[in-house]
Amino acid sequence: MFKFFNKLKIRWKMMVVVLPLVLVPIFVVGTVIGWIAYDQAYRGITQTSKDDLDHLADFTIDLLDSHHQQFQAYQADKKAAFKEDLETLVILTCSMLKAQQQQVQAGKIELESAQDAVRRAMKIVQVGETGYLYAMNTKGDLAVHIAREGENVYDMQDENGRYFIRTMCKAALRSDPGEILTIIYPWRNEVLGDKHPRRKIVVYKYCEEWDWILAAGGYLDETYEDPADEQKALTELKAKIKAKKVGQTGYIYCMDRKGNLTVHPEAEGKNIYASRDSNGTPFIQIMCRKRVGWIRYPWQNPGEAEPRRKIVRYLYYEPWDWIVAVGSYEEEFYHEANLIKGRILSSLAFISVAAGLISIALLFLAAKILSNPIQHMIEVIRDIKAGHFKRQMQVDSHDELGELATTFNRLTRVLRRNRELESNLAQQGKMASLGILSSGVAHEINNPLGVIMGYAGYLENKLDPEDPNFTYIHEIKRESKRCKKIVQDLLNYARTPQPKFTETNIHQLLDQILDFAANHTDLHGVEIIKEFQAPSAKIPVDGDQIRQVAINIVLNAGAAMPDGGQLTVRTNLEEAFLTILFIDTGCGIEEENLERIFEPFYTTRERGTGLGLAITRQIIEQHQGSIHMESEPGQGTRVTIRLPLVREEI
Repeated sequence: MFKFFNKLKIRWKMMVVVLPLVLVPIFVVGTVIGWIAYDQAYRGITQTSKDDLDHLADFTIDLLDSHHQQFQAYQADKKAAFKEDLETLVILTCSMLKAQQQQVQAGKIELESAQDAVRRAMKIVQVGETGYLYAMNTKGDLAVHIAREGENVYDMQDENGRYFIRTMCKAALRSDPGEILTIIYPWRNEVLGDKHPRRKIVVYKYCEEWDWILAAGGYLDETYEDPADEQKALTELKAKIKAKKVGQTGYIYCMDRKGNLTVHPEAEGKNIYASRDSNGTPFIQIMCRKRVGWIRYPWQNPGEAEPRRKIVRYLYYEPWDWIVAVGSYEEEFYHEANLIKGRILSSLAFISVAAGLISIALLFLAAKILSNPIQHMIEVIRDIKAGHFKRQMQVDSHDELGELATTFNRLTRVLRRNRELESNLAQQGKMASLGILSSGVAHEINNPLGVIMGYAGYLENKLDPEDPNFTYIHEIKRESKRCKKIVQDLLNYARTPQPKFTETNIHQLLDQILDFAANHTDLHGVEIIKEFQAPSAKIPVDGDQIRQVAINIVLNAGAAMPDGGQLTVRTNLEEAFLTILFIDTGCGIEEENLERIFEPFYTTRERGTGLGLAITRQIIEQHQGSIHMESEPGQGTRVTIRLPLVREEI
């Protein structure tokens, strides 16, 4: 069939594909009309029942919130009173400490005796059922404690992973004289048999005289006078909720987000998180994850012949992390709607299925015949536009699209040949220009360089090595030699000069280069950071060539930071390579320029020659290494050079 369609023209393809799409909507319209009729009847009957479920869920949320608000106010009052008691204990203990310190200052007792007296007094005080007083210095060493005296608890964490001791010590040091501080954190004391974390409150004050932090703490749940009252009220609340009936057999239940039933007529206390409906769907997990919504699922009770569809409205009560669910079987209030649904769907089932199958088949055929070739053409055109001239359009038919693809392929082949010819001519022109330029530069520069080197050598012989000026003369001579070598490199660029490998300490080499670069005008205001992490930096390289590479990159970085910035030079070992990274905070490089940055004569600077990075890459490749540049406009540039620790003989 596809071969037949490939021989047809587009107009006939459109007729074959589109004509059935005109007939199909006729059947679809009939289905839509029937569905609308059913939907209106269904909505009228079922909306009231769904509203009842929604109202019962809201009513249950209101009951829970009323209970929560009542006891929350009670707990807040008790918490405030307990905090005041703790503050009083801390103030009294601090007064006792100061009194003992006065005795020490008067020379009546020793400091150790004074601290022992305060220590004994603090240990006999009990706060609530399990609370106590303790003291520690600002480094976390426990000076007074009923069980862990002398330990350092500075890095202790609460049940949420917070370093609460650190927080206390830092806050104490920043506090004003006489200021009382408070911290509340979750804590589970295994010695007391706690199975779950409880909230603990600690009131503390910093006493500078002994560098002690005096603290009084206890569990908040021990401050309530009669917790049984709240439990009794909660039991009564649960009874009210369980007494509510939904329809004939429905009911209200509550659970936490782990699936533990907190309110249920029969299974309270059980965990139903893994429960699945008759289709195997984990409906409880869905409810716990979504927290709010509607859910429908089939459920089969023991003794029933088949599953029945159940609908549940569920809401989330955040203060207790509870999910309140109100559910009932659909058949109890969808009975009439289901009758209407059955009559309508039975008459439309055959038409809907047939129309759906035809529509799917024709749409697939249309996409296969029309969309795929056009989409393929668009992708090829985009690639050609991006410069990938080797891409060709696939020709699978003999219609207008096939003829267009064939013509386009011929055009791209011609463009590719022309592009290659243009590139070769341009490269040859550049290389010719480079030869002419290099010859002129060598002739014009080598003579004055020779004079500079001659006078520098003469002065070097005349000066004592201990003379401070000897170093400068030596640097002039060395840098003049390097300039001469750079000119020679320009002459030899086209014939790839071979490096002279010697064991070189890269760290010493980089130190010399960075010290020299720090005085360069392009790096004024630039902070140079050295991070030499490689333990051993001796590798076989041509020192002069690597020096040229580093200076090129460093000066480029300086030019990218005219207003100042940071240049980080980092070394490290990665397997069999020494990696050198140059990271600057300059203006960065545009993406389109980054792809061509290593091409000869390509430059983005007004006065640049475009040879620096080209020679740099050539040198690195001759060292059997690699160079990679990453940059983002406004974010800086990162240059990575990898040099082998052991050079392979070729």
